[in-house]
Amino acid sequence: MSDATSFSASTFSAHAWGRNLPTYEAIRAMPFNDALADGTLSLERFRHYMVQDAHYLIAFGRGLAIAAAKADDPDGLVQFAEAAKVAVVVERSLHADFFETFGIGPEEFSRTEMSPVCHHYSNFLIATAYAEPYPVVLAALLPCFWIYAEIGRDILGRAARPNPYDAWIDTYAGEEFHEAVRAVIATTDRAASGASPDVLARMHVAYRRATQLEWMFWDSAWRLADWPV
Repeated sequence: MSDATSFSASTFSAHAWGRNLPTYEAIRAMPFNDALADGTLSLERFRHYMVQDAHYLIAFGRGLAIAAAKADDPDGLVQFAEAAKVAVVVERSLHADFFETFGIGPEEFSRTEMSPVCHHYSNFLIATAYAEPYPVVLAALLPCFWIYAEIGRDILGRAARPNPYDAWIDTYAGEEFHEAVRAVIATTDRAASGASPDVLARMHVAYRRATQLEWMFWDSAWRLADWPV
């Protein structure tokens, strides 16, 4: 992994990545990501994914804003306040471009509810952000950054080109995104270095749950999942 091996084996990030490597590998090999890479992913599945991701980004941005408020130094405050802005403004702009390209109107988005998985993931992030100390909040937010960066690079390395999803691939495989991810990893490791054993254990629980929810989010899009009743 390009970023996954760039940190000391003694850091929280190295331990968390290693403990959750089977889940990452399961994400990498998911039918959704295989089909996205070879350009055969159906428009229906990608539309489902993009609409749910746009809903998710609102919660993700709120979680980042709470992380900024809880930051233990000014650098962290600036880092996560800016990340919240990017999540809500810049990435939603990207989604607007995707919406136009793939024929998703604002009315369709507004009337489409969160899927069960998106709802659960969003509430997990917000609840963790409010209830847990700063290091645990960072551990819950980190998988969304890190896994997307690694999946983006992995798909780039095997993608059929031209690909109807080139813009998505280039966004998450790009160096600008990876630079931001490395900064979040470094901040999380600094927070973990001063954490008590109890807080460190809770960090690992939060990281694992968010990683599992990343798998569930892609799986939900592949299955076009909705509320069963």
